[in-house]
Amino acid sequence: MAVSANRLELLQIADAVAREKSIDKQIVIAAMADAIQKAARSRYGQETNIRADINPTTGEMKLQRLLEVVETVEEYAREISIEDARHRNPDAQVGDFIADLLPPMDFGRIAAQSAKQVIVQKVREAERDRQYDEYRDRVGEIVNGSVKRVEYGNVIVDLGRGEAIIRRDELIPRENYKYGDRVRAYVYDVRREQRGPQIFLSRTHPQFMAKLFQMEVPEIYDGIIEIKSVARDPGSRAKIAVISRDSSIDPVGACVGMRGSRVQAVVGELQGEKIDIIPWSQDAAAFIVNALQPAEVAKVVLDEDAERIEVVVPDDQLSLAIGRRGQNVRLASQLTGWDIDILTEEEESQRRQKEFVERSNLFMDALNVDEMVGQVLASEGFTSVEEVAYVDSDEIASIDGFDEDTASEIQERAREHLERIESEYDEKRRTLGVLDELREIPGMTTAMLVAVGEDDVKSIEDFAGYAVDDLVGWKERKDGETKMFEGVLSPFGVTRADAEQMVVAARLKAGWITEDDLASEEEAATEGEAQDETQGA
Repeated sequence: MAVSANRLELLQIADAVAREKSIDKQIVIAAMADAIQKAARSRYGQETNIRADINPTTGEMKLQRLLEVVETVEEYAREISIEDARHRNPDAQVGDFIADLLPPMDFGRIAAQSAKQVIVQKVREAERDRQYDEYRDRVGEIVNGSVKRVEYGNVIVDLGRGEAIIRRDELIPRENYKYGDRVRAYVYDVRREQRGPQIFLSRTHPQFMAKLFQMEVPEIYDGIIEIKSVARDPGSRAKIAVISRDSSIDPVGACVGMRGSRVQAVVGELQGEKIDIIPWSQDAAAFIVNALQPAEVAKVVLDEDAERIEVVVPDDQLSLAIGRRGQNVRLASQLTGWDIDILTEEEESQRRQKEFVERSNLFMDALNVDEMVGQVLASEGFTSVEEVAYVDSDEIASIDGFDEDTASEIQERAREHLERIESEYDEKRRTLGVLDELREIPGMTTAMLVAVGEDDVKSIEDFAGYAVDDLVGWKERKDGETKMFEGVLSPFGVTRADAEQMVVAARLKAGWITEDDLASEEEAATEGEAQDETQGA
C-alpha cells in the first residue's frame, strides 16, 4: 500500500523534530498520538476512552474507541456487557477491552492548536529528560559553551545538546558576558526542574580551579601529583595544596611550569586571580605554616581537639599574615580546615605574662603562700592546684629553695583547698536537687554535677537524654568562618570520646539500651569496615 502525502509528511515532521531536539523519534510519534487522542476526546466526549496509534513505518493513523468488558454496564461510553462483547469476540472475558474503529477526523482550529500544545509539551519533557540523563553523570566536569542570553545577571549557556545556567553569584566578580561569547565552567549540580535550565554551572567553585590545573598539568591528570585542598576568593586570590606521590617530582614546580606557563594559563582563565601553590604536609603545624605564606611564622601552638591553632609571627609580619581584609588567614583557614588565631610576638609575650600572674595569684590564694612561692610554682610549669596536690612530692622538693618539709606542707594545703572546694560543690549540688546516682557515671565529678544541675538535669534519666554535642559543644562553618558553641561540660575539658562513654553509661543504667544492643552495633560496625576494606581492595 502506498504511503499518502499526509502520512509521509507526518513521519518527516517527527523525524525532523527528533533530530533537532536530539530525542528518540518514537517519543515524538507517541506525543503526536497523545495529541490526537486529546483532540478526538474533545469531539467524541471526554468520558470516552480513545486510543490513537501511528505506524512508525507507514505513518498510517488508527483511531479506536476502547470499551471495557463488564458484568453490568454503568458507563455506556466506556463499558460493554459480557453478552454484547461475546457477539463480537466469543473469547471475550470480563476486564478485556473491545476496540471500535473510528472514522478519520478533520481537526478544527481549536483542536489542532490543542494538539500542537500537547506535542510541544511532550517533546519539551522528553528533551529535558534527555538532558538530565546525559549530564547527571557529568557533575564535577568542566564544559564549554556559548552565551545564549543574559537574564538579570544570570548567564544562560548553550552547551550544544543542552542549556545550562551560571547564576550571578557563581560568576567571577567583574566578569561580563554578552551573546555569542565562549564560556568555560564547572558543572556543580544537575537536578530535575519543572521549568528553566536544570544544569547548573559555576566559575567560582574551588573545584573549577582544581580541574583547570588537572587540564594544564599532566602529572595531576596522571595521578602522580594530587590536589589535597583548594581555597578561593574568586577573582582575587586562591591557595591550592598539592602533594607528589613521586619523591623525584616537585609538586609546586610542576604546577608552576616552565617560566610559570602552566599556572599562568589557569590565572588567565580566572581573570587574573593570584594563586599560591602550597606543598601539602601530613604535619598540621607545617601545613599551616606553609598555608600562611608569604608571611614568616615564629611559633605555632595546636589544640587538636578543637582543631584550632595559634600562630605567633614577628611584629612586622602581622599585616602580611592576616592579608588585606583578613584574606590571607581566611584562605589559609579554609585550605587547612583549622581555625587560625594570629598573634605578634609582643602580644604573645604579654599574654604569657598575664597567665603567669594569674597562676601565681591562684597559688597564693589557694595555698596561702607569699608571692615568691606562688611565682616559683608558676614558673616551674604548674598550672593548677590539683597538679600541685597530687604530683610526686619529690618534684616539688627538688625546686631550688624548697625541701621535703616545704613540699609536704604545700601539698597538704593544696589538698585541704580541694576538699573545701569539693564540699562547697557538693552542697550546691544537693541544693540543686542533683541525685547521687549521677556519680555512678564514669568520669563525673562534683563540679560537673553542679554544671548539669544548673542545666536542669538531676537524674540518670535526665542525663541519658543528652546528645554528645550538648556536653562538649559543636561548631558550624559558614562563609569560611567557624563558630563554636559551648557544651555543658566544655569548661572541664571533656573529650568527645569521654562524653560518648558517659551518655552510653547513663542510657545503660536508665534501661534505654542493653549490653546486647551495644554488642550488635559493634558487630555491625565491624562488618561495615570489613566490607569497605574488601571494596577498596
